[in-house]
Amino acid sequence: MARRPGTLGSVAFRQQKWKSSVSTRAKMPPCDFVPEKYKSYPYERMQKIREQNIAPSLRMYYKKPLLLHQGHMQWLFDYEGRRYLDLFAGIVTVSVGHCHPKVTMATQKQLARLWHTTNIYMHPSIHEYAEKLTSLLPDPLKVVYLTNSGSEANDLAMFMARLHTRYFDIISFRGAYHGASPYTLGLTSLGPYKHGVANGFGCTTTMLPDVFRGPWGGSFCRDSPVQTVRKCSCPEGVCHAKDQYIEQFKDTLNTSVPKTVAGFIAEPIQGVNGAVQYPRNFLKEAYQLIRERGGICIADEVQTGFGRTGSHFWGFQTHDVVPDIVTLAKGIGNGFPMAAVVTTKEIADSLAQNLHFNTFGGSPLACVVGAAVLDAIEEDGLQKNSEDVGTYMLLELAKLRDKFKIVGDVRGKGLMIGVEMVTDKDSRCPLPAEEVDQIWEDCKDMGVLIGRGGLYSQTFRIKPPMCITKKDVDFAVEVFRTALQRHMERAAAK
Repeated sequence: MARRPGTLGSVAFRQQKWKSSVSTRAKMPPCDFVPEKYKSYPYERMQKIREQNIAPSLRMYYKKPLLLHQGHMQWLFDYEGRRYLDLFAGIVTVSVGHCHPKVTMATQKQLARLWHTTNIYMHPSIHEYAEKLTSLLPDPLKVVYLTNSGSEANDLAMFMARLHTRYFDIISFRGAYHGASPYTLGLTSLGPYKHGVANGFGCTTTMLPDVFRGPWGGSFCRDSPVQTVRKCSCPEGVCHAKDQYIEQFKDTLNTSVPKTVAGFIAEPIQGVNGAVQYPRNFLKEAYQLIRERGGICIADEVQTGFGRTGSHFWGFQTHDVVPDIVTLAKGIGNGFPMAAVVTTKEIADSLAQNLHFNTFGGSPLACVVGAAVLDAIEEDGLQKNSEDVGTYMLLELAKLRDKFKIVGDVRGKGLMIGVEMVTDKDSRCPLPAEEVDQIWEDCKDMGVLIGRGGLYSQTFRIKPPMCITKKDVDFAVEVFRTALQRHMERAAAK
């Protein structure tokens, strides 16, 4: 009989020469949902199809990739009925919970009514949704263009910025991820996503103001319940690190781009790079510098939006700024493929000078899904849950950082969390990938699914469905503690 996650040991551990003396107190919280019996192809046939018929660039997690069968809120079930706590939410996409009943019911009703018309006709759901979505954004961000993915939304935002300003250069942070289309790949600044073909004409990267790994950082820099272990002597209201990073930003403006720019794009918290946060007030000053050069400020809310940061509905609000364009995706549809660009009427009018068409964007089905997601966030109190449960989790993870030398940094806000692994806290050298892999595999074997990120894949990304509970957190943190302890034991046995 297959071993259930959450019990002691694993096949992988039994195959190793050493026997772990570390037991786990982790007990998976109960779930009254019973998954359907799996009836599709055997695992081995799925593997063969994967090898022969699915693009190899679509890489999978884990040595033995998971074959998932069903989902319910924060839980995933594999083909053998094993249950997993999902702390990655389909790469920060399942916002309100897998197969959330309200979203599922609304989708089923619309499926029986009208799927698709394109934008050449009116239908009720696009108007209802546009009004509902834009009511959640501050003035003057009241015009929405609906698309199908985050890459597509950022691609369009770039196009709008260049059309409206009549300038060309766009600046992004190193470590940013803004998409993998040929256009947005110029803004994305992570080596593993770069291909050996021409891209990025007119795109310039600037130093990432990373207060943990960067040259400057201190004890009070970021908007998070957990600060870095780096010390500083900044008095209250002063951040030396922020000032130094702003000087680097000015240096980019003075040396790498023309006197006028089309725009600047930034995630309120970097996602793929491992929940990297900037010093307080950095974005506010950077926005001012960009606008002085005629540029537009773009907030990439693909991962941070829809209440995930807890204290605010939108990540840019945590920086006390109002961008000119906001891009939305992932959590907007709880897994349904949809995205949006929200901007001002003046910028939107720039695109209307000629025809710009999107076949599937704003379909009747997508808009009903999007509206149901907004309803679920409000009715289930998920923004508040993100703040409460996220803060609790950050503080519990910080205890592990203080206990284990290989946990270099715990950071984030709400349920947008990163745990960066290092060889030691003084050097901050990334923990080798094979060692991070072992911890990651152990967590999976005990029933917890976590994402990976960072330039060296050294950061665990914890961005679960926003419906998780403190009991789920207790289970996940204990699993992580056990995995860390086992790693230390392995290292000592070498």
